[in-house]
Amino acid sequence: MTTDTTTKSPEAAPAPPPGPAFAPKRAARGRKRLLTRRDRFTLALMAGVPTVLHVALVWVTAFASIALAFTTWDGIGLDSIKWVGLENFKQLFNDNPQFWPAVQHNIIWFAVLILIPTPLGLFLAVQLDKRIRFSRVYQTAFFLPVVISMACIGFVWQLVYNPDTGLINSLIGANKPGHYVDWIGDPDLNLWAVLVAASWRHTGYMMILYLAGLKGVDPSLREASALDGANEVQTFRHVIFPTLRPTNTVVLVVTIIEALRAFDLVFVFNKGAQGTELLSILVTNNIIGESSRIGYGSAIAVVLLIISLVVIIPYLVATFRKERRS
Repeated sequence: MTTDTTTKSPEAAPAPPPGPAFAPKRAARGRKRLLTRRDRFTLALMAGVPTVLHVALVWVTAFASIALAFTTWDGIGLDSIKWVGLENFKQLFNDNPQFWPAVQHNIIWFAVLILIPTPLGLFLAVQLDKRIRFSRVYQTAFFLPVVISMACIGFVWQLVYNPDTGLINSLIGANKPGHYVDWIGDPDLNLWAVLVAASWRHTGYMMILYLAGLKGVDPSLREASALDGANEVQTFRHVIFPTLRPTNTVVLVVTIIEALRAFDLVFVFNKGAQGTELLSILVTNNIIGESSRIGYGSAIAVVLLIISLVVIIPYLVATFRKERRS
């Protein structure tokens, strides 16, 4: 009995229908939405809430303060607001014995910050940009006062200036009865004592700003200057420093703001009395003090705003014009 083994060839696959091998699916009708309703709600919530808070807490309050500067208001009920025009400003310029000393002290504050801690911060930034050993440690040490709140800095320097047990009087031998130096209570000394504490903090701030600017300088500029035979001082003066113009703009604006909004350090020292009067102190004393003259305090705030704009805007306009021309 024989068994025939028949090998069947595989059946040929059916021929594909005429046309493209893979017909694409028909696109869904209508335009596909990139954002769902939930995404749009989330986006509106994330962008809308900060915008509303910014407008309400910054712009609305700023314009409200400008409007209140021309009124008298004791802060009790909106019906007690009375329009007085320029009367608050007339009293401020003519009848307030603390106003002009406060303006003078704010100008002195700005001059000291721009002349002492700013160049010192630039010097430290240049030295730390050389990548010396333990540069990170030095950066942390110099920047630490910026992280600490101004109130804490005030309390620390109060201990330093203490007439009896303070560090300075102990070093100069003025901590004995009859030889005390009252750094905080003496009207001829307390403003400069506060400025030392403010400069101590401001130096670290300027150091970080300038260090960030120096990190953005093209290294090829240094190499080209070295090939031309310029020494380190000449390279910094004629090559590096001109490239720091944007940083200098930021430094100037920040210094002006720091000088005009100075408040907490002085308030901790002696609440802005006996030679340390500032415009911010006058605003606070008139708005939330015992008199509660909100309109009068708003007038001082408007003067403070005008001073800052008069100083900042022309410099920014001139700087931006030079950058466009270049």
